[in-house]
Amino acid sequence: MSIFALILLAFAMSTDAFAAAIGKGVKINRPRLSFALKIGLLFGLIEATTPFIGWFIGRAASSYVEAWDHWIALIILSGLGIHMVLESLKPAEEESTSQKQSFILLCITALGTSIDAMAVGASLALIDVNIAIAATLIGIATFSMVTIGIMLGSVMGTLIGKRAETFGGIVLVSVGTWIFVSHTL
Repeated sequence: MSIFALILLAFAMSTDAFAAAIGKGVKINRPRLSFALKIGLLFGLIEATTPFIGWFIGRAASSYVEAWDHWIALIILSGLGIHMVLESLKPAEEESTSQKQSFILLCITALGTSIDAMAVGASLALIDVNIAIAATLIGIATFSMVTIGIMLGSVMGTLIGKRAETFGGIVLVSVGTWIFVSHTL
């Protein structure tokens, strides 16, 4: 696999994390760049780790990951998406505008958006790709996209309000559903 193909793969793997970051950014009033970089780093590290996990599992039992990844992605992403939609329906006075986000919720979101990278890692094990290069590129792309997404989400939140959070939730449910459908057909 060429380096160009790996870069495209890396950015494709980061799109769902980007959507989640926009949703997070919507909830934050004027996020600091340092905060966005920290969230980007968290997502990037998790997204870079999951292809390794998938690669090792792929070497041992690729059919296991292929059999369950779509269910895991559907449940986690849809659950987080529904949560985002429900949060967007709350009255404005209940909305938190602080930059403190639940670390556990951020980790779960990052894990939910990286399930597809685990499946990709399992697939890469079958075609003998250098997993260290692939995972590094995926982590860098995700770090960049999440950092931009947090900052962009804040701007979107100012411009269109809670509808952006609703949209982010719908995107997460859609991504989870798309992964599920594409793996079951």
